[in-house]
Amino acid sequence: MRRSLFILLMVLLAGSATAGLTSLLARRVWAQYLAQPGDDLAWLRREFRLSEAELGAIRVLHAGYLPRCRDYCQRIGQRQGELWALLESGGQAAQVIEAKLIAIGTLRAQCQAAMLQHFLEVSQAMPPGQGQRYLAEMRRLTLGFHERFEQEMAADPASPHAHP
Repeated sequence: MRRSLFILLMVLLAGSATAGLTSLLARRVWAQYLAQPGDDLAWLRREFRLSEAELGAIRVLHAGYLPRCRDYCQRIGQRQGELWALLESGGQAAQVIEAKLIAIGTLRAQCQAAMLQHFLEVSQAMPPGQGQRYLAEMRRLTLGFHERFEQEMAADPASPHAHP
């Protein structure tokens, strides 16, 4: 009886210690994670196992590219607002709407080209294998959605939007 009570007490004590240590560890990990809420490149370091020097070089590239990115986003947003205003007014000719769509498409293409160039520069600041993996993923994210959508629409003859 005493031995069973002793074993039960030890199991409870070990379980409490494990729970306490787990809780402490979880709080420390979250504290470290939350201590860098504005670090939008922390994921890059973790995912691609970058050194401080490599990440530092990428931070310089990132800081240099951000104003250009913001400019594209602002210009695209402005043109989209103009397009929506035209569409809501209801009386615009199809040619005027098409011209706005072309302007937005041109800006988006310029933005994508700038992003791809930036991704190439970032990939070159990484170890070769990691840089190739990064570049492939960024290309997939930048271009893949539209390409996949277009392929699906063109390949499925049962789709009401498919082209013969």
